[in-house]
Amino acid sequence: MKQVEEIVGNAQVLLRSALEDGEKNGGLTKERYARFLTMQYHLTKGVQKHFLQIAGHPKTAKKRELRKWLIGFAQEEEFHFEIAKSDLKEMGLEPGAFPLDTKLWWLYFDHLIQDRPFVRLGATCVLENISDGSAEVLDRMIRTSGYLTPKNLKFLTIHRHGPNLDHGDQVLKALEGANLSEEEMADVVEGARTATVMYMRFMHWILTGSEK
Repeated sequence: MKQVEEIVGNAQVLLRSALEDGEKNGGLTKERYARFLTMQYHLTKGVQKHFLQIAGHPKTAKKRELRKWLIGFAQEEEFHFEIAKSDLKEMGLEPGAFPLDTKLWWLYFDHLIQDRPFVRLGATCVLENISDGSAEVLDRMIRTSGYLTPKNLKFLTIHRHGPNLDHGDQVLKALEGANLSEEEMADVVEGARTATVMYMRFMHWILTGSEK
C-alpha cells in the first residue's frame, strides 16, 4: 500500500496548493461553494451502486471483510447527495447542471468496474483522503466567507471526516487487509492516479467556472 499512500500524499499537496491559490484570488465565494456542492451532488448521487457492484463481484468473493466494509460504506454514502442539495437550498439555490468532468468520472468508472473493480477502489483512496492536510486553509476560507453557517456547511463538515466517520483510513485498511494480488494492487494504484487527475480537474472548474 506504500505506493498508494504516496499517491494520496501527492494528491493532498496538489489540493492544498489549489486551495491556497483560490484563497489568494477571491477566497471561497458563494459561486465557488455552489459549484463545489453541485459537483459533489452529481458525484455522490448513485455512488452506492459502484460499491455494491464491487461487493458482489467475483473478484471479492474470498475477501469477506472487504465485502462487509463495502456494503456498509455504500449504505453510509448513499444519501450524501441529499446533504449537498440541502446545503444549496439553504443558500436559495438548486444543484447546477452536471459538470463535464463529473460526467467523465461516471463514464470512466462505469466502463471499468465490471472487469477491473479495484481501479474504482483506488480512486476511493484518493477521494476519501484528499482533503487531509488542507484543514487550516479551509478553516480560514470558511471564517472569511461571510455567508457560510452550520446550516449550509453540513456536506463539507461531514466529508472532512473525524473519529466517527474516518472513511479515509478505513478504505486504506480495508484494502491492506484484503490480500490483493499484484494485478489487483496495480489496479488500485492506477485508480488512485486517475482520481488525482480527475479531482484536480474538478477543482479547476470549482475555482474558475471553466471546463477547459
